[in-house]
Amino acid sequence: MKNVVILGAGLVAKPLVRYLLDQPEFNVTVASRTVGKAEKLVGDHPRGKAESLNVTDSAALEAHVKGADLVISLVPYAHHVSVAKLCIKHKVQMVTTSYVSEQMKSLDAQAREAGITILNEIGLDPGIDHMSAMKVIHDMEKEGRKVTSFRSYCGGLPAPEANDNPFGYKFSWSPTGVILAGKNSARYLEDGKKVEVDGPDLFGHYFPLDIEGAGRLEAYPNRDSLGYIELYGLEGIDTMYRGTLRNTGWCDAWKTMVDIGLLDQTERDDLKGLTYKQFIGSLLPGKPKDGVEEAVAKKAGREPGSEPMKKLAWLGLFSDEPLPLEKGSPMDVLAHRLLEKLQYAPGERDMIVLHHQFVAEKKGDAPVKIFCTMIDYGRPGGDSAMSRTVGLPAAVGARYILEGRIDAPGVHIPVSPDIYEPVLEELERLEISFSEKRE
Repeated sequence: MKNVVILGAGLVAKPLVRYLLDQPEFNVTVASRTVGKAEKLVGDHPRGKAESLNVTDSAALEAHVKGADLVISLVPYAHHVSVAKLCIKHKVQMVTTSYVSEQMKSLDAQAREAGITILNEIGLDPGIDHMSAMKVIHDMEKEGRKVTSFRSYCGGLPAPEANDNPFGYKFSWSPTGVILAGKNSARYLEDGKKVEVDGPDLFGHYFPLDIEGAGRLEAYPNRDSLGYIELYGLEGIDTMYRGTLRNTGWCDAWKTMVDIGLLDQTERDDLKGLTYKQFIGSLLPGKPKDGVEEAVAKKAGREPGSEPMKKLAWLGLFSDEPLPLEKGSPMDVLAHRLLEKLQYAPGERDMIVLHHQFVAEKKGDAPVKIFCTMIDYGRPGGDSAMSRTVGLPAAVGARYILEGRIDAPGVHIPVSPDIYEPVLEELERLEISFSEKRE
């Protein structure tokens, strides 16, 4: 029997835990700061165990790692390197769904020497996006074609029947994570020209995108796309763009909130007794007490009564409701309000849309356009699409490492065929698959 230890019991853990418990050769321990969450995940399964763990307790963390054959780290990314160092020390395999940090990359030689695989970025985005993209890129290479343009878009959204609020969005993962992602700067390549977008301007750089099966959405750039040129073996490419998808109207509303300072992370201890309207007024020049909505519109360059302003009013940001916090940052206030207003009701479905666009050229032939699309829906009363598409790739990767089907000592992400081919094959069996169209 192999012992798998899962660190964390958050929103994406349930299908991952269940998949691993379905494999008869694995014992699964879920270790979480909130042991009740872990207990819900393992239930009364005879090979499942729930334990309490504060990941900052280094001795307790090491004890959990030492007793494992493989560790899946679902805790905040800041802890992954500490977990990885312990895995190297005790020669324990490791999987995460998070982006690889420079610190994690620096452990590659040590992981190789220890003979362990540290597989990162094997979730949805990053994860399925890498694997599906590399499959097409390698297929084009086999046909003697060179990819000259690559665009990739991903978003987690409410299913159409659950899309019933002005933001066109509901939370299937951490609201703080969504907000922090909205503060990132971005870089991409467009027709040979590098484009750089500062964080405060991120939501001003969007465009409409029609995707078959998903309708019209908004796309805006996601982090640094340029690093994927070398990673995907696309040196000399003309266009490299990775974007986030949201429903229409999202970007204008978020640009308005950015412009008035709602994404500021500066802690304040003067929130007690304030209403939302008073709090918003305190963010504005001159701190207007009356006409706050008009002052916001002026500050953000919007028309009073415009769609972005209607969205902020719907959130209650101009209301006389008392703030729920006595101290915290503007971002904390926004996160609390968003989570309160943008919740999935019982039985509602979410939807994941992942869409790639390639242009591939071959001397003597006309350019080929390839459209590769995955649309996955949550199961009413069951797993969300977000938890399935993040958790199951990690679970499959962990299984195949333990079974020896993935044998790649060192620090990796799933861009090589020996990793992505078996994982994509199993995901298709689990009804996570792509449609592909050529023009």
